[in-house]
Amino acid sequence: MKLLKPYLLASIILVIATASGLSACSKKNDVPPAAVAAQPDAAAALFEARFKDLNGNEQALSQWRGKVLIVNFWATWCPPCREEIPAFIKLQDIYGKQGLTFVGIAIDQKDKVQAYADEMGINYPVLMGELEAIDLAKRAGNRLGGLPYTVIIDRNGKIAAGEIGGLTQAKLEALIKPLL
Repeated sequence: MKLLKPYLLASIILVIATASGLSACSKKNDVPPAAVAAQPDAAAALFEARFKDLNGNEQALSQWRGKVLIVNFWATWCPPCREEIPAFIKLQDIYGKQGLTFVGIAIDQKDKVQAYADEMGINYPVLMGELEAIDLAKRAGNRLGGLPYTVIIDRNGKIAAGEIGGLTQAKLEALIKPLL
């Protein structure tokens, strides 16, 4: 049997890892608190991370240090991910000048992410995550590996919240307003 090319093997592992977390994906945030527990060095790991944007340029999350940073791990094939993105776009418009920055880390195929970002008019950075993005999300508290997973980091670089499942605009606004 021929060996699979490394990128094909990585894609298969990514699909399996992501699919295993789909049970955590829900419209409600009814995941037990124990499922969301960031490791002590999680914020540092997030700020050390680098991913390519949709233009192929490497971007460091550290460039957004000092802002209220919303890091959202998502995929185009995930219905709750797609449902929450319009609220992210709206909140980026409303609070961006006050220091709020959304960053989407897509666990998906670049062409599908680009098409969806164009269709929706996503107004915040979208980065392409691979297997390391899944590991990063787990370090940041996503122990179940589900999507979407959102991490809220305060201006001091500390994780203020981690949420598995789709977020409503009202819930997200309640989480970020005290941090602005």
